[in-house]
Amino acid sequence: MTDSSKTNPDQVKAPALARRLPDIAELAAGIRRGERAVLARAITLVESKKPEHRALARQLIQEILPDSGGAHRIGITGVPGVGKSTTIDTFGSNLTAMGHKVAVLAVDPSSTRTGGSILGDKTRMAQLAIDRNAFIRPSPSAGTLGGVAAKTRETMLLCEAAGFDVILVETVGIGQSETTVADMVDFFLVLMLPGAGDELQGIKKGVLEIADMIAVNKADGEGALRASSAASNYRAALHILTPRQMEWSPPVITISGLANEGLDTLWQQIRLHRDKLSATGAFQARRSEQQVAWMWDLVKLRLNEALTATPARANQLQALENSVRHGDTAASVAVEEIAALLGL
Repeated sequence: MTDSSKTNPDQVKAPALARRLPDIAELAAGIRRGERAVLARAITLVESKKPEHRALARQLIQEILPDSGGAHRIGITGVPGVGKSTTIDTFGSNLTAMGHKVAVLAVDPSSTRTGGSILGDKTRMAQLAIDRNAFIRPSPSAGTLGGVAAKTRETMLLCEAAGFDVILVETVGIGQSETTVADMVDFFLVLMLPGAGDELQGIKKGVLEIADMIAVNKADGEGALRASSAASNYRAALHILTPRQMEWSPPVITISGLANEGLDTLWQQIRLHRDKLSATGAFQARRSEQQVAWMWDLVKLRLNEALTATPARANQLQALENSVRHGDTAASVAVEEIAALLGL
């Protein structure tokens, strides 16, 4: 007779293993049912750096791919203090009130030394944090280009498969290149602050060139006139730039995220943008190009990881880098040595 009072070690290990290596079919089914806890676990899986988790994550993304792609993907950037989180909180709440399901992928600044991040977006989006039709996922940027988490693209697909039809990606907005987020969304919104005649000072031309809209925030109360003046200056600046799409000239509007003013116009412009691009086929072409860009980004990431896969190889790279820095080795020679490390 089996002694039921004794615990079988295999029975203990099995559930733990199941938690570490989840069943992909069950995960996908839970995501399609819109189960938030399952969605959160799936995102954690795709963000994991463990090889076994990455293999499962690839299977999961391929499994849910046919269920993705239907959402409005909107990137939102702006300097610290411009009111991104407040605007997203109010804007997202407006959308859920209309019947939409909104996912916010908020990327916090990571420490360049420790990789840590504050991850405080849920506290800064009080309304959406308790909205059953909203999902907020803060992720550390961990130094990725443009302040966008390395797995943001996969997370968007998972959220779409879970039934979220509006995806808002909030970028760090601390001077890094924002091209990365523009290459993964349908609509790129740049929030600006009203200034005192110096609105164009320090604005990166590159950000204006990839913006689908500029919204001057905090256009309420005493800030209304200054916001209107700033908007005029931004319109003049955009007139001398060539739009990145023939079908769309980026509009400049004034809004107040705090007072919930102008956000209905913002949503109308986002929908109009999609309608115009869809009518000419430009919308799908942009999505297709983004998929290809995603592939090459992953290739570069894998190559970089391969170069630093072991401490010995990382030390070799550091030595080569120092040699180039001190002028002892030509950059072209160092590149060949690096390629040799990869067997190229």
